[in-house]
Amino acid sequence: MNVLHLSGDPKEIGRQHGEQGKQEMINSMNTYERLFYEFQGIDWTDVKERAKIHIPAIEAFDIALLEEMEGVAEGSGMTFEDVLALNARSEIALTGDAHTSFSDGCTSISTCSPVTNDTIMGQTWDWKGSQKDSLLMLNIEREDRPNVSMITEAGIIGKIGCNDHAIGVGLNALHSSQKTKGIPIHLGLRSILDTSSLHEAMANVQEGQMASAANFMIGYHEDQRGGMALHVEVSPYGIAVTNQDTSYGVHANHICSQEIQMKVGDNNNLRYSDSEIRERRAKQLVTQAIQEQQTITDETFKTWLSDTFNAPNSINHYANEQVPSHRQIETVFAVVMNLSTNRLHVCDGMPAHDPFETYTITKQ
Repeated sequence: MNVLHLSGDPKEIGRQHGEQGKQEMINSMNTYERLFYEFQGIDWTDVKERAKIHIPAIEAFDIALLEEMEGVAEGSGMTFEDVLALNARSEIALTGDAHTSFSDGCTSISTCSPVTNDTIMGQTWDWKGSQKDSLLMLNIEREDRPNVSMITEAGIIGKIGCNDHAIGVGLNALHSSQKTKGIPIHLGLRSILDTSSLHEAMANVQEGQMASAANFMIGYHEDQRGGMALHVEVSPYGIAVTNQDTSYGVHANHICSQEIQMKVGDNNNLRYSDSEIRERRAKQLVTQAIQEQQTITDETFKTWLSDTFNAPNSINHYANEQVPSHRQIETVFAVVMNLSTNRLHVCDGMPAHDPFETYTITKQ
């Protein structure tokens, strides 16, 4: 995975991203252009037109996001509309007809006090295996906003990671039938990483600003006071916190909140054969550790994310040849974030087979 170190104002950060990650962006564009055309019959020109409906909402929400995407386009030599389409790919790929849309995977787990002294979050990211060649780790240093470390698909300016104010965010895709012209969820993820407190992070998603549904695993640690991690299902019609026991939480790729489900619809037709099993397995692993009074650490999370129970539809996910090809997804990377120690452990590949590398978040 290519690691980029970016700094400056939003436009310059974007320019460096596009320039240094150009080949990964080309890989990503090729993947999505092919997927959208082969399985939804949408050519890239139409994809870009669909993405443009989000511009007014983004401009009103945080114009720096637009400026950074403009910089990515400038640095990569692509058009702004290309970059915008990448950042709105979930709104295009994961909403609408369940038979033609795609399905991201991902299993997320969080623990905090009193289960663990540290505030720890971890997840797999399951998607098309070809996207491994499109991944970047971005280390962003700024003077006016928190420093950020995140793993993303090249060209997408928000995804999974944490910042130097001990805010972290993870993503579980949710396949729904409804979307709006609001903020694409990947930009919502970035807006959380640009905050310095839990209440700021929640304020950025609580009023239905997001254009589509997703689960955001949002964590925060506050020195000696401990921390908290919330699994927040976001949607254009409001949010729902789904982990009632705030000491731990798990989530996969189906909508847990009945209220959210009623408003946006849950089109995950693999819910009971895949997502439900992964979520229940994750909960089983956590509760077993608690009952056995195990000391839960970063290493414990790595073991959980490596779990192959019920393969291929396991937490460490393998491509399932029994489902349509556009739904054959696998674990492309995994990450464990310790918000108490400012450490990020990244597995470039499947955690059942590939090692984790450890990074320390740079503080201002």
